[in-house]
Amino acid sequence: MSDLLTRLVEQTPLPSLYRIRQRFDGTRLEDPVGDLRRGLKESPQLQALKPGAKVALAVGSRGISRIDELTKAVVDELKLQGCEPFIVPCMGSHGSATAEGQTAVLAHLGIDESTMGCPVRSSMEVIELDQLPNGLPVYCDKIAAEEADAIVVVNRIKPHTAFRGPIESGLFKMIAIGLGKQKGAEACHQLGFKYMAENVPAMARIMIDKLPISFGVAVVENAYDQICRVEVVGTDVMEARERELLAEAKARLPKFLFDSFDVLVVDYIGKNISGDGMDPNITGRYPTPYASGGPEVNKIVVLDLTKESKGNANGVGTADFTTSRLVGKTDWPGTYANGLTSTVCAPTKQATTLANDMDAIKAGIKTSNILDYTTVRLARIKDTLHLGEIEISESLLEEAKGHPDIEILEGPYQWQFDEEGFLPK
Repeated sequence: MSDLLTRLVEQTPLPSLYRIRQRFDGTRLEDPVGDLRRGLKESPQLQALKPGAKVALAVGSRGISRIDELTKAVVDELKLQGCEPFIVPCMGSHGSATAEGQTAVLAHLGIDESTMGCPVRSSMEVIELDQLPNGLPVYCDKIAAEEADAIVVVNRIKPHTAFRGPIESGLFKMIAIGLGKQKGAEACHQLGFKYMAENVPAMARIMIDKLPISFGVAVVENAYDQICRVEVVGTDVMEARERELLAEAKARLPKFLFDSFDVLVVDYIGKNISGDGMDPNITGRYPTPYASGGPEVNKIVVLDLTKESKGNANGVGTADFTTSRLVGKTDWPGTYANGLTSTVCAPTKQATTLANDMDAIKAGIKTSNILDYTTVRLARIKDTLHLGEIEISESLLEEAKGHPDIEILEGPYQWQFDEEGFLPK
């Protein structure tokens, strides 16, 4: 990286930090896997499956809490019913939109043939099932459509990052976009996020009508990335139930207990954290004008990319600054595939890149449009899934002390960088 950039930011002061705890509703299930097993045993849809039935279990790329254990529970219960389950990656264009890449994404989540005890059958081949009245084609994974006697989908219910509607990110989206593979995801996004709230449910309804989709496993997490609800949902009630679970998920979403920041520092982005790398519902920085909410943030600095993201840095373009380390880890063709599929390309661009963490953070402060840099309202988080304990600058301290759901844990202390200017992780 250019010494010029370092010189331009080197005189920018860094604020003292305090570590705080934000308290949210921590209601969670003590034994979500056991609860799922009991729900499956009581499910009339599972009991209706005949011995010998080939069941495609659609599993996606999100970092859902205990997704490997939940998936294994479904596999085990299907086997006890006498079925022959197999797993199909259900993730649109993720994994660089290749069969091998999608298999690898699941393996990084602990889901492969050895851990699950059943085959993983990954292919990007699709068949066209039908068309929406607006002309958009409706696709489905060829293996699931032609070789499965039944299909089961597993997904977390949560707010989408780019549009609002009664159905956002959940079982219907997993069916319409995940099972549709890259071509299905591309079709669903073709007319843009302005119409996603209409197109996702419309496509899912057609797929439910034309495919042997038996049931879904719906997961809701609390603000601490823990499972607070897991349900087996039949297709007869899936749409209505998903609407209700989305309302609950929105109420339980973690958030900042502050209205605004000059600078937000995010240690990690990645596809396992959010489809957008970092959840816009948390950062307030959205890739489209069709969603809103969250704090007002002037500058966002992202420092690193998760291993689980397999080089996909979607979301880095939503930030203002990043580091040479993140850029060096990025699979740019795989990242660009996200934009080419979703039609939203700004998040896949390379943010202004500094040599290291220290320079990137200083750049954020320097450009935050405040007169006195020592008064910067700054927050640092690990990622947008973990907001229980965060760091704040001294300018936020009095506000934090006055909030009933904030506890001051430690501070003040200074930033600690290594010899190359990076923060210890």
